[in-house]
Amino acid sequence: MRSEAALQPGGLERFASPGKGRGLRALRRYAVGELLFDCPAYTAVLAVGERGSHCDGCFARKEGLSKCGRCKQAFYCDVECQKEDWPMHKLECSAMCAFGQNWNPSETVRLTARILAKQKTHPEKTQSEELLAVKEFESHLDKLDNEKRELIQNDIAALHHFYSKHMEFPDNAALVVLFAQVNCNGFTIEDEELSHLGSAIFPDVALMNHSCCPNVIVTYKGTLAEVRAVREIEPGEEVFTSYIDLLYPTEDRNERLKDSYFFSCDCRECTTKEKDEQKLKIRKLNEPPSAEAVRDMIRYARNVIEGFRRAKHYKYILCLAGLICELSLDKMGAVFEDSNVYMLHMMYQAMGVCLYMQDWEGALRYGQKIIRPYSQHYPAYSLNVASMWLKLGRLHMALENRPAGVKALKR
Repeated sequence: MRSEAALQPGGLERFASPGKGRGLRALRRYAVGELLFDCPAYTAVLAVGERGSHCDGCFARKEGLSKCGRCKQAFYCDVECQKEDWPMHKLECSAMCAFGQNWNPSETVRLTARILAKQKTHPEKTQSEELLAVKEFESHLDKLDNEKRELIQNDIAALHHFYSKHMEFPDNAALVVLFAQVNCNGFTIEDEELSHLGSAIFPDVALMNHSCCPNVIVTYKGTLAEVRAVREIEPGEEVFTSYIDLLYPTEDRNERLKDSYFFSCDCRECTTKEKDEQKLKIRKLNEPPSAEAVRDMIRYARNVIEGFRRAKHYKYILCLAGLICELSLDKMGAVFEDSNVYMLHMMYQAMGVCLYMQDWEGALRYGQKIIRPYSQHYPAYSLNVASMWLKLGRLHMALENRPAGVKALKR
């Protein structure tokens, strides 16, 4: 009888991971920094805010991009990029012309429309589905609450509104499944400073299970995902990535995992909670705050963070964000040390506001407070730490402190 795990070329195999469903397993040893595999996007959409500075086809940042002659809203490196993207862009081109400024489907809706089109034009297995097909994606349909189901119905309505003249759709039940699959398996493509560039589907990358102690990271070269080892991986060992930001304490991480992916993590970090004390460090005072005061401040911090998360798509938040950050830092600073992850979160938000306002000195001050605790709280070779060093290097250079800039960039 054949094993359930099918052998794949390149030293990796799909297998049944105990308690986790499907997973990815190493067949040979991988050294730190080694590329396990790469995966081109099954399909991808560039964020609307990045149009004009990045190519809609390959996501490259470039000066002098050429406009689509018809809609004038999509930009490309050259004719080759435009031709390659046309089978997907044509879904939107006419609609952009027809709706004008009222053309505003979400990235999730745009991505789903492209999946439907791709499934019709390329029913065979694609290069990005060597290990896992899009149609095999888990939807967790039975775990969706009424609020999530309502959001999916809103997305379905938007799909029909913006795309119905150019596409035929499956029935509502099939669309619910597809949107649920996209919500659980979609990826955010980020640049080197972890700024949002767009959304994509990487089927083979989606095969990897989550751990808060990951042994690989995923980075992007345009619309190509690369999976590299951040610690030695032995033959027979499962390959784990992280689905979430690992800065936060165990309870916060698992709440996020339950809300977005419908499971709790049982990795060593979640079982021992060994980093939680440092992540939630309390300020040393003559009269230490009561346990109730600490709980109240944690609750306050979580509410503020959730408020930022919900409002991040609205432009007006930029006018208020700086003030909110200052008030929150003052309030939380009465209880929390600067190295507390909730303080770090607000400092990061404040740094973003300074960057937006081109206040380089203010951004640098926040970044210098953030970098050391980041290095302690995040795992080795964290992209969040690397991105912060990159920001600091660029800020030092902008302020004409070349020695400090070179040192940060080398880090």
